[in-house]
Amino acid sequence: MAEHRIYSMSFASVYPHYVAKAERKGRTREEVDDIIRWLTGYSQKELEARIAERVDFRTFFADAPTMNPARDQIKGVVCGIRVENIGEPLMREIRYLDKLVDELAKGKAMDKILRAPGPAER
Repeated sequence: MAEHRIYSMSFASVYPHYVAKAERKGRTREEVDDIIRWLTGYSQKELEARIAERVDFRTFFADAPTMNPARDQIKGVVCGIRVENIGEPLMREIRYLDKLVDELAKGKAMDKILRAPGPAER
């Protein structure tokens, strides 16, 4: 089976689309970056370097310092597919990011997007 073409696309080529989607709905680039950093563990400086280096999605996620263990709480549909049911690990990570950006664009609060524990869970 042929590999999905997004794996070899540069993260830098898609990043502006994430930002544009958020900004069209009154959100900010900083919030998009917060989401990416939460998911991947990159610092802001590391994130900016990865974008400048134009690494592909495979490398972007493979080199992520620490994938957030709470990402398994991300549920829902992206492109007609439930993210929690995606079997291919790299595609699931990409769709997790897509889902988080969708939630941001839909006006969801950042603490909910970043799966912050509620008062009863703290």
